[in-house]
Amino acid sequence: MIRERALKVVLVVVGLLFVAMAYPLVAMRLDEALQMMLSVYITLGIFLLLAARNPSGYRSVIAFAAWSSFAHAAVMVVQAYYDVAERVHFLVGVLAMVIIGVALIALSPAKSRLTEA
Repeated sequence: MIRERALKVVLVVVGLLFVAMAYPLVAMRLDEALQMMLSVYITLGIFLLLAARNPSGYRSVIAFAAWSSFAHAAVMVVQAYYDVAERVHFLVGVLAMVIIGVALIALSPAKSRLTEA
């Protein structure tokens, strides 16, 4: 019960953070690649907010959010290595993405078993 409530809180917080990326997408003149990435995160945020109502029904969305966060963190580690001027910025992003991924994996709902009739 506590685990499910914690997962719902994490889903709402992360979902709102991802949806909030709509502001820079609309308000700033960003690089096209960054615009595309933000649009994917905004969409993922909407689905995470939907998942908060029924986490076990959205296991694959939760898993995608977790593993894509790890993949994003891995890319940012490489970028931090090559772009010294932005290293701190990238490493803060890596930390945030790893925290999101770990929280989602740790709280992810268990796979439901089908009962035999």
